[in-house]
Amino acid sequence: MKIAILAGDGIGPEIVAQAVRVLEALRSDGLKFELEPGLLGGCAVDATGEPFPEATRRLVSDADAVMLGAVGGPQYDTLPREQRPEQGLLSIRKTLNLFANLRPAVLYPELANASTLKPEVVMGLDILIVRELTGDIYFGEPRGIEQRRGQRVGYNTMIYSEAEIRRIAKVAFQAARKRNRRLCSVDKMNVLECTQLWRDVVTETAQDYPDVELSHMLVDNAAMQLVRNPRQFDVVVTGNMFGDILSDEASMLTGSIGMLPSASLDDRNKGLYEPIHGSAPDIAGKDAANPLATILSAAMMLRYTFDEEAGASRIESAVKKVLASGYRTQDIYEPGTKKVGTAAMGDAILANI
Repeated sequence: MKIAILAGDGIGPEIVAQAVRVLEALRSDGLKFELEPGLLGGCAVDATGEPFPEATRRLVSDADAVMLGAVGGPQYDTLPREQRPEQGLLSIRKTLNLFANLRPAVLYPELANASTLKPEVVMGLDILIVRELTGDIYFGEPRGIEQRRGQRVGYNTMIYSEAEIRRIAKVAFQAARKRNRRLCSVDKMNVLECTQLWRDVVTETAQDYPDVELSHMLVDNAAMQLVRNPRQFDVVVTGNMFGDILSDEASMLTGSIGMLPSASLDDRNKGLYEPIHGSAPDIAGKDAANPLATILSAAMMLRYTFDEEAGASRIESAVKKVLASGYRTQDIYEPGTKKVGTAAMGDAILANI
């Protein structure tokens, strides 16, 4: 198993280092894989002038899976758009055809008080958001900024083909079959023709999954329901832009964005695994970042790409034990618990592997 390690920017190197330590511990127990580092994002711009250099393109194309930290930072905001770190992230998704983004939002019982919602609202929360990742307004053409009648006009194109919708719908239905067999498809069909097609195709695809209960919800209502009654959801499937927003909203129900992993998969389960949070430059280098989302992303990698359920479960079990023992990084700390830094949290996980 060949894993490309792209630590990225900001807190990326710190949190990825802890995930690598966990993987190394499992390797000593017999899992066979090799880790190879590469550059993506701002660090790649600094070194090569490009956010996704050719050497990294070759590395990730040859790898079986990719582990990513985070990209970006305020020092890159004034660069031309094609040089900004985020373009590297979009490019790697496109290059590897990573069309299915899986974002679980799970509330650990010990963190119920860390959520901004009342514990009785979020207790038992376990949602999986399936986000289409390579289409929609983020990639649609035409796009740009131009002069029209003496003023600047910006425009983007929201576009989906039937085939793109059907393949992400199948991923979502299959995921629902492994959970509670309930799927909610989110769109904005009342005003957007693109998402009317989305609803039509998802409804047609449902005929192949009669054992899964399908419902539909408009995106504005879905955003409201996530904070009103989040436990009504099991699996949610939606497009790229809506999924970007809703998955970040769902993450905060769990108490911290630093707790949530993600997987972005192609049609053969090759994946890019990363925490859903950003590079957090304000705490970079301070041993303050929460590495648990990255460590849990490593567990998702073992499960989805390498079919190593035992290793994935060992990681997830260790995280639960550490939280139950009261260890907390600053983002999830509350009085009465043990506040630790990034490396110490990694130590605690290793002690429970």
